[in-house]
Amino acid sequence: MDLSSFKQQHVQILAGIAALRTFAHAGISQNAECIARQVVELSSVIKMHLAVEDKVLYPSLQRSGNAELARMGQAYQDDMQALASSYLGFSRRWNTAQAVAQQPELFRSDANTVLRRLHARMCQENSDFYPAVEAMRV
Repeated sequence: MDLSSFKQQHVQILAGIAALRTFAHAGISQNAECIARQVVELSSVIKMHLAVEDKVLYPSLQRSGNAELARMGQAYQDDMQALASSYLGFSRRWNTAQAVAQQPELFRSDANTVLRRLHARMCQENSDFYPAVEAMRV
């Protein structure tokens, strides 16, 4: 299975998280417009990534005939549901400059929680899940 588009989306997601971190470190209120714009851009990549995983990757693993790969795919999909829900809530709360500027410390706290989990998940998929999928040949 060719996972290059998934990997490229991970690069985009991780770059988006890094950009948010940079803006936040430079001052949340001062960079509220850039932060909100980055949240919107990041959300579009994440939503597309999740949709393709749900419609293509996970069903393909279920049909692979490889029980271990199907189990692993199901575990990753199940785990992603809570994280996706958390991120989508985050993106709805912080997609305007006004919201970010009005509550900079709440944004920081929320971002630290949600984006840290998202970053860890991307790294886990890159180091464990995708190599396993590629090694098992779907």
